[in-house]
Amino acid sequence: MGTIKCIGILTSGGDAPGMNAAIRAVTRSAIYNGLQVKGIYRGYKGLITGEIKEFKTENVSNIIQLGGTILKTARCQEFRTPEGRQVAYETMKREGIDALVVIGGDGSLTGARLLAQEFDVPCIGLPGTIDNDLYGTDTTIGYDTALNTILDAVDKIRDTATSHERLFFVEVMGRDAGFLALNGAIAAGAEAAIIPEFNTEVDQLEEFINNGFRKSKSSSIVLVAESEITGGAMHYAERVKNEYPQYDVRVTILGHLQRGGRPTAHDRIIASRMGVASIQALMEGQRNVMIGIENDQIVYVPFAKAIKNDKPIDRELVSVLNELSI
Repeated sequence: MGTIKCIGILTSGGDAPGMNAAIRAVTRSAIYNGLQVKGIYRGYKGLITGEIKEFKTENVSNIIQLGGTILKTARCQEFRTPEGRQVAYETMKREGIDALVVIGGDGSLTGARLLAQEFDVPCIGLPGTIDNDLYGTDTTIGYDTALNTILDAVDKIRDTATSHERLFFVEVMGRDAGFLALNGAIAAGAEAAIIPEFNTEVDQLEEFINNGFRKSKSSSIVLVAESEITGGAMHYAERVKNEYPQYDVRVTILGHLQRGGRPTAHDRIIASRMGVASIQALMEGQRNVMIGIENDQIVYVPFAKAIKNDKPIDRELVSVLNELSI
């Protein structure tokens, strides 16, 4: 492809607070640098169906504080096929879109990578996912807001857990990553976190019980990452009922409320920085990279690394939680 004159923006996969701040930043930075901007609605589905609109500065006014995504998002099975991506590319050519900025998680970035490989389209990814599971960035857009939502919920659950002297299992999102559960547990003063990263190493429930969690406390809260690997909160509640019937157990599944809400200042700032960086990357001739932040500095992470590499859990955080939960 030749000189970039027009960029397309889309949000794909699960929504995350801060996506609108990113859309705003990409749009305004592109316009500031003399580029035309087109918003693509409903992710890759809209790229196939042609649900596209030119964006001006006013299209992104007063959205930085909103959760969700004004561009909407949708799953698109058709885009997973070479034929579907061919249709998407034809739509791009027809609309005069020279490059794409894709805001989403690993599935979204995988789609961008395939499109880039097959049709030589410059694509830049922004890590928009509450799971914080993308390699090469210290944090993702939406993670901080979701963490604060969990914190608020667990603080409230603590009140009733203490009143009734109960053991609560609180299930949080994260898919196969334990970042929300582990950091949420530290921030909320929970007694333990059950995360998929350690499920094959130890029986996390047995370890929790054996640590004598009732020695000095009448109530306890355990955060559980939703995952096929852990089995989720209901699995552990059933185990406690069967193996330790002396404990009064309750389960709270926070679910999709973790995805919503006004983004925190932190998420608005990193989304804004990453959005501006995506346009700078394109103007520098970068392609097929995700914008990340490491040690508070913008970095470019090749899609292959961001998608394929597992982001490691900091084991020091597990030690912090264990020491503080006595």
